[in-house]
Amino acid sequence: MIDTPLKTLLKDAQAGMYKSLEHLAVELSHIRAGRANPAMVEDVRVDAYGSMMPLNQVASVSAPQSDLIVIQPWDRGQLAAIERAIQAANIGLNPTNDGQLIRIAIPPLTEERRKDLAKQARSKGEEAKISIRNVRRDAKDHIKKVVDEEHLSEDMKYEAEDRLQKLTDEHTDKVDAMLDKKEHDIMAV
Repeated sequence: MIDTPLKTLLKDAQAGMYKSLEHLAVELSHIRAGRANPAMVEDVRVDAYGSMMPLNQVASVSAPQSDLIVIQPWDRGQLAAIERAIQAANIGLNPTNDGQLIRIAIPPLTEERRKDLAKQARSKGEEAKISIRNVRRDAKDHIKKVVDEEHLSEDMKYEAEDRLQKLTDEHTDKVDAMLDKKEHDIMAV
């Protein structure tokens, strides 16, 4: 049985590792997987009303088909600014403006581009694993510190470190599962 301060440390470590998973999920949603996804353009910054704003704050973004993104601005006067912002974002998409809304046709991915995107996803996954390991390292340092300050037994220290390692393994396995799913989505034709 481990002491309360150690349990608190483990909960904090688990929360930190979970944040790494959440961040990875957001990063992976921005990587194109062959299908149109509003997340591909939602973070594009648009010069609207004198300030830079995310696209999703000046327009409605939807994907009615698997190969089309439709952007419906709330103010038609922003159409040109939105179109320029998408082109300037350099995300490989070509918007077309019909005076009412902006359509972005999503071309099919080539095999080479799919491999590049899978590699990019793996890179994001490795960053998440590093973040999880950093949380583990910090928690391990705090465990040693608490054990010394509270004069706790070595058994408690080893049990806390063992639980910490299990948390780390569990979260890195989740990263691998997320990456496998994303890679499958990217490589599916």
